[in-house]
Amino acid sequence: MRRTRILTAVLALAAGLLAGSPSALAANANVPKVALAADTYTWHNARIDGGGFVPGIVFNRKEKNLAYARTDIGGAYRWQESTKTWTPLLDSVGWDDWGHTGVVGLASDSVDPDKVYAAVGTYTNSWDPTNGAVLRSGDRGGSWQKTDLPFKLGGNMPGRGMGERLAVDPNKDSVLYLGAPSGKGLWRSTDSGVTWSQVANFPDVGNYVQDPTDTSGYANDNQGIVWVTFDESTGTAGSATKTIYVGVADQANAVYRSTDAGATWSRVAGQPTGYLAHKGVLDAVNGYLYIAYSDKGGPYDGGKGQLWRYATATGTWTDISPVAETDTYYGFSGLTVDRQHPGTVMATAYSSWWPETQIFRSTDSGGTWTKAWDYTSYPNRANRYTMDVSSSPWLTFGANPSPPEQAPKLGWMTESLEIDPFDSNRMMYGTGATLYGTENLTNWDSGGQFTVKPMVRGLEETAVNDLAAPPSGGAQLLSALGDIGGFRHTDLTKVPSMMFTSPTFTTTTSLDFAETDPNTVVRVGNVDSGAHIAFSTDNGANWFAGTDPSGVSGGGTVAAAADGSRFVWSPAGAGVQYASGFGSSWAASSGIPAGATVESDRVDAKTFYGFKSGHFYVSSDGGATFTTSTAAGLPAGDSVRFKALPGTKGDVWLAGGASDGAYGLWHSTDGGATFAKLANVDQADTIGFGKAATGASYQTLYTSAKIGGVRGIFRSTDKGATWTRINDDAHQWGWTGAAITGDPRVYGRVYVSTNGRGVVYGDSSDAGDGGSGGGGGTDPTPTGACTVTYKITNQWAGGFQADVQLTNTGSTAWNGWSLGWSFADGQQIGQLWNADYTQSGAAVTAKNVSWNGTVAAGSSVGFGFTGSWTGVNTKPGAFKVGDQSCTVT
Repeated sequence: MRRTRILTAVLALAAGLLAGSPSALAANANVPKVALAADTYTWHNARIDGGGFVPGIVFNRKEKNLAYARTDIGGAYRWQESTKTWTPLLDSVGWDDWGHTGVVGLASDSVDPDKVYAAVGTYTNSWDPTNGAVLRSGDRGGSWQKTDLPFKLGGNMPGRGMGERLAVDPNKDSVLYLGAPSGKGLWRSTDSGVTWSQVANFPDVGNYVQDPTDTSGYANDNQGIVWVTFDESTGTAGSATKTIYVGVADQANAVYRSTDAGATWSRVAGQPTGYLAHKGVLDAVNGYLYIAYSDKGGPYDGGKGQLWRYATATGTWTDISPVAETDTYYGFSGLTVDRQHPGTVMATAYSSWWPETQIFRSTDSGGTWTKAWDYTSYPNRANRYTMDVSSSPWLTFGANPSPPEQAPKLGWMTESLEIDPFDSNRMMYGTGATLYGTENLTNWDSGGQFTVKPMVRGLEETAVNDLAAPPSGGAQLLSALGDIGGFRHTDLTKVPSMMFTSPTFTTTTSLDFAETDPNTVVRVGNVDSGAHIAFSTDNGANWFAGTDPSGVSGGGTVAAAADGSRFVWSPAGAGVQYASGFGSSWAASSGIPAGATVESDRVDAKTFYGFKSGHFYVSSDGGATFTTSTAAGLPAGDSVRFKALPGTKGDVWLAGGASDGAYGLWHSTDGGATFAKLANVDQADTIGFGKAATGASYQTLYTSAKIGGVRGIFRSTDKGATWTRINDDAHQWGWTGAAITGDPRVYGRVYVSTNGRGVVYGDSSDAGDGGSGGGGGTDPTPTGACTVTYKITNQWAGGFQADVQLTNTGSTAWNGWSLGWSFADGQQIGQLWNADYTQSGAAVTAKNVSWNGTVAAGSSVGFGFTGSWTGVNTKPGAFKVGDQSCTVT
C-alpha cells in the first residue's frame, strides 16, 4: 500500500544535511588531493520494477510511441518502445537539489516532440530546502536546462495526482503555463520555459487544503492551480491558442477559461460546485471538455465524485457520471479520451481502496458506461479483464483475500490513465505500486477480456532505508524499503517473487545478519498491527515474527550478534532492548538512551555499539548494559550512520553530522573508545565495506560523501588515505544518504540507497587493482583478442545515446588502449565520457584517459557518448584496438 511518503529521509534532510556552506576542512591546504573520476562504473537498478506511485502519464500527440511518466519522488521517465522499458531522465539531479526528483507536472511538446518539460520540487514546506524549478530539454530528457522558480513545488504533496499542472500551447509551443500551489497562482512563459512570470489577472489562486488543523505546512497547504488544458481548435500553427481552461483547487470555482489567449479570464458559468476538478480533458473534435470531480484532493482521500461534460460551443453542462453520486464512495480521476475515436472516454474511481479501483468506459461521449468489473451475486465478481503479473509477481503482496477482493488488485490511487493517442488498443495507468497497461483494450467493447500487465520495467521508485550484502548464502542483497517492505535478491537482474512476508511490514526501517552465520537475519519495521520484528534462519528466504516489548510503535534499528546468538533492538516507542535467541523475551538495556542507533561488532558476539546525540555507547555483555565512550568531537545531532568492520574486532567507522557543526567521517580501532576524524573528507553520510582490492590488506570502503569539494559516491582501497569518486554527474540520484554497502564477494560492486530511485548498484571496470590506474599511454600496443559491445541506449529524432564496452579477452593486461571504428551513416559524436576521442569524417578513435588505461585480461572498460544522425543509425560493424580486430557482440 502507498502512504504519504513522508519518509524518515525527510527528517534527516530537514535537520541540515544539505544546508549551509562546506566544512572548513574543504579549504585545508593539507588535505590530500582527491581523484574525482578514477574508475569507470556501470550503473543499474537491482530490479524491483515499480514500487511507488505514478501520478502522471503523458503521451505526445504528434509522434507515435513517445510517452513519459512522472513519479512523486523518483523523477521522470521516457518510454522506450523497442524494449518496452522506461528510461530514467533525472538521475543527474544532485545532492543539493534532491527535491527536484519530485515531479509535479510534465509536458511533451506536440509541435516539436524533441522538447519536454518537467515541473520539479518535492515539498512546499520547509522539508525541501530549495524552491521548485522548471526543467526543459531539447533532446527528450537526455539533458536538461533549469529555470528556478520563486516558490516551491510539491511532487509529493497532497493533490499531486491532479493535473497536468504544466502545459505547452499546442499551436504556439513557445507558450507554456504552470499552475502553482500555495497561493502562488498561474504562471506563464513565452520563451519556451526559459523565463516565467505570474499571470497577474488570473482571478483565483485556489483555497482548498486537506487539513486546516495541520501545522506542518504539509496537509494545510493550498493545493492551488491543478491543471491547464488548451482547446487546440481555437488556434492556428504559430499563433497562440485562444481558448484555455484552468482547473483550480476551489470547490466553488473549480474551472476558469480564457478566450483571448490568456489576456482575460472568467469563471465558467453553470459549473458544478462542491467538488474539486482533478482532471480536465478536451475533445476538440466533438467540442467537449470532460471533467473528473472529487470532493477531496487525493491521491488517498476522496469519498464522493461526479463526471461532467461541458459543450464548448453552447456552454451546456451535462452530468455524465457512470453511477449516481449517492452510490459513490470515491472520487473520479484518471480521465482520458481516445484520440482515434474521440467519443470514447475513460475514467477511474481513483480513491476506491476496497475492494479496489474501478475503471469506467464510454463509447458515446459519456452517454452510457460500462465497468471493468461488476458484481454478479455479491461478493462474486465478473471481470472484463485478466491480470498477468508474472513479470512482477510480488504485486499480489502475498495476499489471499476473500471476495470481493482479489489479488493482484486492479489498482488503487489510479489518478493517471491514458489511452495511446495513436493506438486505441493501448492504455497505461499508474497505481500506488506500479504502472499497468494493456495492448488489447478494445476487447472491452467486443465482449472479450483485455489483459492487464505491468508496463513498468526500468521504472524503479522505491525509497531505501537500509541495505545488507551477506558474505555467503543465496542472497546477494537484502533491502529495507519504504511502503513495500523490502526484498531478498538472489539475482540482481530479476524481480524477486515476493517482498518480505510473514510478517509483512509496510516499511522496513532496519535489517542485519549475523556476520559469521549469515543464515540468521533480522529485520524491523512499521506495521499497522502485529509484531514489528521478524527473524529468518535461512538467509532471508523465509521469516517468522518475533515478540514486541511493551510500548513499541515502530521499527527503529536492530543489530544481530556476530554469531546470531542474540539481538539488540532500538524500536520507536520504547527504549533499547536486548534478547538471547529470537526475541521471545526482551529486557531493557541500561546506560543507553531511547532512540539510539544500534549496531553489532562483527567479530565479538557480545559487543554491541550505539550512538545518540553526539555520544557513542559500547556494550560488552550482549546489550544488557552500555557505557558511554569518552570520545569527543562527534556529531551532535542524530544524522549519523556507523558500522563495524567485518573480521576485525573493535574497528568502527562513523559518518554523519550537519553543516552547522561536526560533519565528516570518523574511524575507531579500539571499539569506540576513541575516534579519529579523516581530514580528507569534508562531509560523509554513509559508510559501507566491500571486498578488498587485489593486494590490499583492508576491505574497500564506500561512502556517500563530499570530498575535495565534490559530492558523490566514493571508494577507498587504502583505509581512507585516498578516495576515488566512482559516480559521475549524470548518475547522482538526488539524496543517497540512507545506506551504502559494498559486496563482500565481488570487488568494486557497491549498492547505493536512493530516496525514490530504488536500489542502485555499480560495477567497476577496474580489474581489482584498487583504481591504481597506470597506463594512459597514447600509443597502446595490446596483444590478444578483444570484444566490443556497442549498444544504442536511447534514440530520438536526430539524436541518440550509446554505450560501448571493450573487453580484453586476451591473456595479458593492456597498459593503455585505443579503439577505432567508422560510422556508416554520417553519425557525429557530440559528447563522449570516460574516454578521449577524435573524429575525422566517419572515422572515430576513442582512447583511454589517465585513470582507465590498465585493463587486465578478462576485464572490461566502458565509455558512452551522445551523437546525431539522419536517415538511419546503423551500428558500426567493425572495431579495432590498435591493429587488433575485435569480436562484435
